[in-house]
Amino acid sequence: MAMLNRNYLEQIDTLMERIKKGAFLTVRADGAVNTMTIGWATIGYIWQRPVLMVAVRDSRHTFTLMERTDNFTVTIPLDAAHSKALAFCGTKSGRDVDKLQACDLSVKEAQAVASPVIDIPGIHYECAVVYKSAMDPTFLADALEGLYPKKDYHTLYFGEILACYETK
Repeated sequence: MAMLNRNYLEQIDTLMERIKKGAFLTVRADGAVNTMTIGWATIGYIWQRPVLMVAVRDSRHTFTLMERTDNFTVTIPLDAAHSKALAFCGTKSGRDVDKLQACDLSVKEAQAVASPVIDIPGIHYECAVVYKSAMDPTFLADALEGLYPKKDYHTLYFGEILACYETK
C-alpha cells in the first residue's frame, strides 16, 4: 500500500486555493493517457475514507477515458512555472492533440494506481474511483445554471485517495 501523507489532507484550504489556479487531472485507459486542467474539486472524508472528488463534463475527451477505467491522478503544481501548460490543457482536447507532447510534459508511473502522474514538482493524489454520479440538472440551483450554457453537465468522480505525496 502506498503512503498517504496526512499533512496534505490537513492543508486542504491551501490546496484548494492551488487547485482553483489549476491542476492536472490525468487518466490512463485502453493504453491512452490524457491530462486536462481542472479548477474545481473537493477534498474531504466520506464513507470513512479520504476522498478527492473531481468534476468532468461529458463533452470532454477525459470523460471518455474516465468511463473506461477505475482510477485517476491529480497533480497540483508547486509554482506558476506550468501556468502555460495548464492554460493549454484546459483549452485543447486530447481528441485533437497530444497535450503532453505539445506542452513538453512527461508522466511517471504512479505508486498505487494505473494512471500516471505529471512529472513536475507538485503534490500528487492517486485515486481509485469509489463512486460516480452524473449531475441531474433538475436539482441544480438556478444560480448555478449559468455555468452550463451548453447543458454539458459534469459527472462527479469520487476517488479514494490511495497515495498523496510531494515531489520537488
